[in-house]
Amino acid sequence: MATEVSQIPAEETPAVAATTENAASEQAEKPAGEPAASVAAAAENSSAVANNAQENKEDAKASPAADGGDAKKDGEANAAAAAAPAKSEAPAQKFNVHKANFEKDIIYLYQFSRTPLLPSLSPYCLKVETWLRLVGLKYENVDHKMRFRSKKGQLPFIELNGEEIADSAIIIKELSAKYDKNLDAGLTAEQRNVSYATIAMLENHLIWVIFYWRAKYPDNVLKGYKVNLQHALGLRLPNSILNFFFKITFGRKWFQGTKKLKAHGIGVHSAEEIEEFGKNDLKVLSEMLDCKPFFFGDEPTTLDVVAFAVLSQLHYLSKDIVYPLRDYMTEKYPNLIGHVSRMKEKCFPDWDEICTKLDLNAHIPKPEPETKEGKEGGEQEKSNEQEGTEGDKIEKELEKDKSNEKESTEENKEKEETK
Repeated sequence: MATEVSQIPAEETPAVAATTENAASEQAEKPAGEPAASVAAAAENSSAVANNAQENKEDAKASPAADGGDAKKDGEANAAAAAAPAKSEAPAQKFNVHKANFEKDIIYLYQFSRTPLLPSLSPYCLKVETWLRLVGLKYENVDHKMRFRSKKGQLPFIELNGEEIADSAIIIKELSAKYDKNLDAGLTAEQRNVSYATIAMLENHLIWVIFYWRAKYPDNVLKGYKVNLQHALGLRLPNSILNFFFKITFGRKWFQGTKKLKAHGIGVHSAEEIEEFGKNDLKVLSEMLDCKPFFFGDEPTTLDVVAFAVLSQLHYLSKDIVYPLRDYMTEKYPNLIGHVSRMKEKCFPDWDEICTKLDLNAHIPKPEPETKEGKEGGEQEKSNEQEGTEGDKIEKELEKDKSNEKESTEENKEKEETK
């Protein structure tokens, strides 16, 4: 995949202008003939200055030695204060990530939006999420409506503790080392070599066979996976308009896509030859899997994760769309279909909820909504409380009226007695 390189302007070195200021104050010119009064005043000022200087000199001689000690202490204290480093609070660390309010050790995954047929149209995104679920790491999908890309220009990428990690293979490698979650720890050296070579075939050959079909039939991508662009992009425009612009945009990018396919090598072949390449890859995978539940036994490894992510792109394509390679896998290699189903059940028990609600975080427990009975009960309690307070008010008013009546009767009684 081509890497976009942005031109960085050369750093400009600011010119330092040396500015000098005259520290001496401006002296006003005096006229040639000064009055005698001003001269006398100047003489008096000079004599007063001389007297003050003499008095200061005598005071300095008469000062006790203790003053010199105090001055010395003050000087040492000032020197120590100057030498001591100024206490300043360290500035808060800034992270160059999209999720600024991240939680510690939560993996934030950036990928494509959901579709009604499978969790992700990208085998690389599906690979990372499948691996995260399989090893049991806590993660959260970020609903960015496909607006963000990594610094490498890729999806998927993750953010962890303020650091970005891009590329599916590098993400899995770094997280495996950090959390000690190596799915291939139980494999022999020979099995690891076979796994590495097979993953290379899947990601650098079979995926490109699928990409060739997608680039050639962009309209079938939308129909085949029932993509809702309005939801995927977070726009309010009707899907008919979005689909129209998608075709135009995809048509323009077709030339770039064909260049990439030719640069890869697969794009120089005919459609029949490319389909044959895909069939050969499926044959190798089927023979490797044989009758085992997973490629190396009873437990899935990294190869199972990658195979599931790629084969799902074929298997879950709508049957309304004609795709010979999908039909070939279904008819010839039922063990591969079984493998996809086992991985789905193991890693995505919420698959139906994901595809129905298009929920990026169906795996995260949601707070239970307040039931109707609970609401009615709460309203009843509130009404009872209100009725109680109103009843209390009425009782207080009655008591007040009674006390007022009692006071008035006593006053009347006293008046009658006085009469």
